[in-house]
Amino acid sequence: MNESIQIRYLIANEQDATWGLTVNTVGYQQIEPNSIYPPQIHPEQYFFSTQKGRILDECILLYITQGKGTFVSSSQKAIELKSGDMVLLFPGEWHSYSPDKSTGWREYWIGFKGIDMESRIENGFFCKLKPIFNVGSSEEIVQLYMRAISSAKKQEIGFQQILAGIVTYLLGIAYSRNKLSGFEDVKVTNQIDKAKMIMFENSHTNITPEDIANQICVSYSSFRRIFKQYTGLSPLQYIQEIRIQKGKELLANTLLTSQEIAFQIV
Repeated sequence: MNESIQIRYLIANEQDATWGLTVNTVGYQQIEPNSIYPPQIHPEQYFFSTQKGRILDECILLYITQGKGTFVSSSQKAIELKSGDMVLLFPGEWHSYSPDKSTGWREYWIGFKGIDMESRIENGFFCKLKPIFNVGSSEEIVQLYMRAISSAKKQEIGFQQILAGIVTYLLGIAYSRNKLSGFEDVKVTNQIDKAKMIMFENSHTNITPEDIANQICVSYSSFRRIFKQYTGLSPLQYIQEIRIQKGKELLANTLLTSQEIAFQIV
């Protein structure tokens, strides 16, 4: 096969489906400038006209590492894609994308479906209104796609479960880096990290979220809002979680009584 194109289409059985996630396709291709796109090598259910677009019955996580292009869907007006962008294609959602003729692009993809992904969409982790994640240029991400391609080639026992794990890792990276992009101000990120350290080191005291806000020189209302956006927990909930985790560690690793542990963590 051409070294600029590596594609695998896979079959999953009923038992694989009970794992919660199955992979149907994985691959990469280098699209040179002024080339026909997409190449005439994909089966009917994946091939599409960039003018007419397509609708799939599965998700596809597309990663662009070189070049630029455009993406459009029923929920997303036409937008530029560039190197470092990851796109999540949703099942049942019309979409189209293509590289710029002047640059071409290099793309990696993995297609999947299952109740685990359905749950993540239903619970708001991923949304059709925000299908693009700027994850940046990452050797780690490329290696994950290549590991998936290698596993798909070998198709050893349990390969679908390995592929499902890789998909979950890639989705976790996309979700995490997308959340972090809302905190581009390095100062804010450093303040949150400092607050978390203060909480950890003082969880055995009566320190309050207001005390922490004062120590990092931020108003309490702003601190509480930003901290919850960053961690998903309010400052007080975060302190309580630290205390609970420390209590569990003491119960598992010491001979202290529950009352003695309570005195140590509160």
